[in-house]
Amino acid sequence: MDNSRKQLQFYQADVFTNEPFGGNPLAVFPDAGDLTDREYQQIAREMNLSETVFVLPPTDTRAVAKIRIFTPSQEIPFAGHPVLGTFYVLGTLKRLPLQSPMTNLFYECHLGVFPLELIILKGQIEQVVMSQPSPEFLEVVGQVETIYELAKVLGVHKSLITDSPFPVEVVSTGLPVLIVPIRTLTAVKSMQVDHAGILDVCARLGTNGIMVYTTMTLEEDATVHTRMFADPIGIPEDPATGSASGALGAYLVKNGVVEVGPTTEVVIEQGYEIDRPSRILVQVFSDDDMIQEIKVGGQVVMVAEGKMVY
Repeated sequence: MDNSRKQLQFYQADVFTNEPFGGNPLAVFPDAGDLTDREYQQIAREMNLSETVFVLPPTDTRAVAKIRIFTPSQEIPFAGHPVLGTFYVLGTLKRLPLQSPMTNLFYECHLGVFPLELIILKGQIEQVVMSQPSPEFLEVVGQVETIYELAKVLGVHKSLITDSPFPVEVVSTGLPVLIVPIRTLTAVKSMQVDHAGILDVCARLGTNGIMVYTTMTLEEDATVHTRMFADPIGIPEDPATGSASGALGAYLVKNGVVEVGPTTEVVIEQGYEIDRPSRILVQVFSDDDMIQEIKVGGQVVMVAEGKMVY
């Protein structure tokens, strides 16, 4: 091997699952502080996963690390599964001071500094839980023409959207997503989407993707079944989307789709249509009908490690 070529250690984990080959895959480069922006993007494109994370020294003294998140086509300021997967990897590598039964820390990303919880069981990381930015309810999409166009690009009959008592709405907990209720599980599972049309709708509404949901589920203990189409950031279909799931949790509480209490727990199943079953846990904390905090968590499993040589 040419010694002049750079070598970078990386790890790959599957997030929102406890079994290899489920959930959402993630590449993590723990020692990436001296790369250029072009190298970050080239490596992410080479990994060809929905996201690749590069770990850098923090610029804020509260944080244990700073992360930069790249899709194959661009850098994004925030996401869910990259955060959970990265700190599972760092904890598993003993790069974090783990304490049972829970380790609390802060991490830094482009949106700021946020808390994170690692739940420890028998010395192992059982679950990782992140707090998300406060939800923003940006727009209820009520125009009939837009709803009909949306049905067309999703490949469903318009009545499957319009007959729902719940709105089509743009919500953000860090990244804006268009949330679309669909009446039946069969319709969600059988969608044949127009990805060029999704790009057009998302561009006009200013969102990073479309998350469809139905309250009909495959697993008995799940609350909703979802699919996420994130063509604007280069991901035709995402197997598990932490940021959008946080936004969906806020939407479900705000619109009374689920029974709401001081702590509302939502279990989201996603990724089944692309053979990567995922389980995402969302907690929405409310006080006097106001959402105070949103947490998103799940399990992670390590599946690979290696070196990038370039």
